[in-house]
Amino acid sequence: MDLTVARKKMIDCQIRPNDVTDERLISAFHKVPRETFLPKAMAGIAYSEVELETSSGRKLWLARDLAKLLQALEVDDSDLVLVIGAGEGYAASLLNELGDTVIALENDQDVVDAGADLMLSLNMDRVAFVSGDLAKGYPDEGPYDVVFVNGMVEYVPEAWLEQLAPGGRLGVVVGDNRNGEARVYTRSETSTSYKAYFDCVPPTLNGFRAEAGFVF
Repeated sequence: MDLTVARKKMIDCQIRPNDVTDERLISAFHKVPRETFLPKAMAGIAYSEVELETSSGRKLWLARDLAKLLQALEVDDSDLVLVIGAGEGYAASLLNELGDTVIALENDQDVVDAGADLMLSLNMDRVAFVSGDLAKGYPDEGPYDVVFVNGMVEYVPEAWLEQLAPGGRLGVVVGDNRNGEARVYTRSETSTSYKAYFDCVPPTLNGFRAEAGFVF
């Protein structure tokens, strides 16, 4: 299989028809080899319209959902970006093409080490993998212009919002395994509000279940 052809087909059939018009973002999907973030045996299905497991608890999103939320974040080439639950690094690599510097946060040191090695092999020297508690974000390098949560959660920790710079945006899908709402939170000098963009149910980011009676 010619993976370059498969990548173009994914963009033309899954991404562009879903109202993704940002040419910088489309160019990023062309440049970043999705198959690199999967076990070699799965390379042949890298561009299929399915979620694909990359490591324990982490999966690649459907390309259309990922593209739509990244477009909604309106990432500028000067932006400092935090990816929470970076997993294999695919979303971080796309954001590397859009922003300035990307901090890729994971809670498993083995995943961090593997991600760092992969970024090095791809010459993506503006992506830095770090280890820490996902719920706490990574305040050491903040505040951030953009925060992307690489998985669906039932609630948004206050720590994530507090690490946004004024004008900063946080992209996340909030929901459960039946319903999800893609949101972009925007922080002003005095408050934070969000706008809902579309419905989707991407892979869940474990550890962020709401307590009984919690309303999102």
